[in-house]
Amino acid sequence: MTLELSGRSLTLEEISLVASAQKQLSLARDARERIQRSRDAVEQVLTQDRAVYGINTGFGKLADVRIPPSELNSLQLNLVRSHACGLGQPLSEAETRAMMLLRANVLALGFSGCRVEIVSTLLAMLERGVLPRIPEKGSVGASGDLAPLAHLALSMIGEGVSRYQGAWMEGAKALAAAQIEPVRLEAKEGLALLNGTQAMAAVGALALFRAERVTSLADLAGAMTLDALRGTPAAFDERIQAARPHAGQQASAKHLRELVQGSEIRESHLKNDPRVQDAYSLRCMPQVHGGVRAALQHARETVEVESGSATDNPLVFPGGEILSGGNFHGAPLALTFDYAAIALTTLMSIGERRIDRLVNPDLNEGLPPFLSAHAGNSSGFMIAQVCAAALLNEARVLAHPASVDNVPTSGGKEDHVSMGMTSALKFRQTVENAEYVLAIELLAAAEGLDFRAPLRSSKPIERARELIRAMAPRVIEDRSLSPDIERIAAAIRAGEFDQFL
Repeated sequence: MTLELSGRSLTLEEISLVASAQKQLSLARDARERIQRSRDAVEQVLTQDRAVYGINTGFGKLADVRIPPSELNSLQLNLVRSHACGLGQPLSEAETRAMMLLRANVLALGFSGCRVEIVSTLLAMLERGVLPRIPEKGSVGASGDLAPLAHLALSMIGEGVSRYQGAWMEGAKALAAAQIEPVRLEAKEGLALLNGTQAMAAVGALALFRAERVTSLADLAGAMTLDALRGTPAAFDERIQAARPHAGQQASAKHLRELVQGSEIRESHLKNDPRVQDAYSLRCMPQVHGGVRAALQHARETVEVESGSATDNPLVFPGGEILSGGNFHGAPLALTFDYAAIALTTLMSIGERRIDRLVNPDLNEGLPPFLSAHAGNSSGFMIAQVCAAALLNEARVLAHPASVDNVPTSGGKEDHVSMGMTSALKFRQTVENAEYVLAIELLAAAEGLDFRAPLRSSKPIERARELIRAMAPRVIEDRSLSPDIERIAAAIRAGEFDQFL
């Protein structure tokens, strides 16, 4: 499976496949031609006596400093070395691959003024598994993700640290082992690699792909909980949704109707149920889950547009005109990831309330306290709900938007920055917490359904319960639930529940 890079927008699915090394890459012929024309324009500048930012000037506050021709290559080398100032844990292999993909795709647009060899080296590193060590901290998201991208460029020139065949080693050794020639940066090329939003876009895109899965599977968990609590699907009626026709709400309600269709548990008390309506955490699932779907759909659209956008500076346009602008500013992504994190925290919040209804003896419609057949001597799922509450608390703290902050940098030249990398990293952590809360609800709901035997739920819910039971047996007597939760969360991430999306 080969993905041809031309600079067009990439889907989340395509980014995810490359990130997991399930797709190879090639560079389209028209992209090569655009890149060459862009490079020709840069070469033309070098023959003229005029100052052009990033080609023969300093950077940031030093943009007014003219650099002599003899120092242009060292200017680019010094840029990469000085800006490789990231700290902390490295990005994951998947995030690193996604970042390299996105940077190569941006360069394929032909606005960056680099040589084709720069893109070819990136693609060779991806193909042969040479992955730079890119620390996740140190970017303010304007002029793009300078520090993370500098660490990427550092490995391309044979410096820094890279991972190859499962081991960390010096960048030069990794390239040599993979039979890749180190890049010798020429005019404009260091800047072409450093300006851009590809670190925040990579982290956020992969987190968003996981968040969409969690949001759809929240319908499954909610439907299982509804049946375990002997609730009613009346609130999912198509006529109610048509009266408020938000697309996300309608999609979630349809999914919920399909999941509970044919449940014996529901049919058993349909005619003799004295309750008029369920609690909001059950009745309002289409509205809440649907609202989250809508937020994540907006995030998907933003990320996919960004994946095919020229985000460096200056940009080289057809005809040779070179213009300085601000496409490197990460505000669109920063705002989007903050919004997505808030939405996912809302999803966690309603999920935690359903978990509480399953275990709380004052609310759980005839189920044993804390889903324990020996309540008192055993605590059952008591602390699983406590764990969900702790995860939700952390997500609420992380939901504070990073994009509202601003710390001017570069001597005041860069006087407004996006903090988009912080937004992406917070969002990634929120997604992980949401996967855990979803896993807890799936386990608790399966336990609740077991107590409704011999009545069975719908066919899809019964299949889901069987899948859960293959990984986590019933809690006949107390045990540590941590391994069970971890297994279910890992299965969610691995796509083992995707049949229920």
